[in-house]
Amino acid sequence: MLAASRKELLLERLRRDGRIVAKDIARELGLSEDSIRRDLRELDDAGLAVRVYGGALPASPATADYAARTAVAPDSKRRVAALAAGLIRPGATVILDGGTTTLAVVDALPKTLACTIITHSPTIATSLLDHSAEVFLIGGRLFKHSAVASGAAAVEAASRISADLFLLGVTGVHPTAGLTTGDADEAAMKRALAARAAETYVLASEEKLGTASRYEVLPLDAVAAVVTDVGADDPTARELAAQGVTLLGPSTGP
Repeated sequence: MLAASRKELLLERLRRDGRIVAKDIARELGLSEDSIRRDLRELDDAGLAVRVYGGALPASPATADYAARTAVAPDSKRRVAALAAGLIRPGATVILDGGTTTLAVVDALPKTLACTIITHSPTIATSLLDHSAEVFLIGGRLFKHSAVASGAAAVEAASRISADLFLLGVTGVHPTAGLTTGDADEAAMKRALAARAAETYVLASEEKLGTASRYEVLPLDAVAAVVTDVGADDPTARELAAQGVTLLGPSTGP
């Protein structure tokens, strides 16, 4: 089998099964594990897969730069945002992550809602200028890819806050890999924010379910629920539910 054909088969298996075990696919195809690992390494380099111990997982399309992500699954993001906005009650103190789904949450919030919002995203902060909410902006080194503050100064500032709720954005939600993102410092900042909230909810539009990125943010059992608009019959949704993960969707509501 030609290398190009092997890679197409591997990508099809990733789409179908949500993971590849190198030794199993090598045995099935009658090839060496080294050949499969080389293919997976090249798929990883091309941003089409994420190599993990023993195989690979589907790569998240949500690792594109901020401007490009605004065009990815916009309808799904709006549906997720509407559900997540319903979690924010009057008088609550809420941490909002950066990202395009969180920006959609701001759009879904009533402008007259009296609450306190803490964010490390200047984009999110400025989008709240015409809202009644009190806004606190965490500073630090600007990670331009996601338009958020990160690094030691931002983590230190995060350690001094406290909130009722954190709406967490990630690039991948996978039954095996958990909650992931594409940058180590950004992952550390998300963990720092989650540690300061009584409850953390994950914003998971359709393109994020069943995919993974390089750096773990949190395990699935560390969050209150995953907010998503995919149906209960979605294979990843079924697998997450089987693990005891709570999914908030159109049928359950916030």
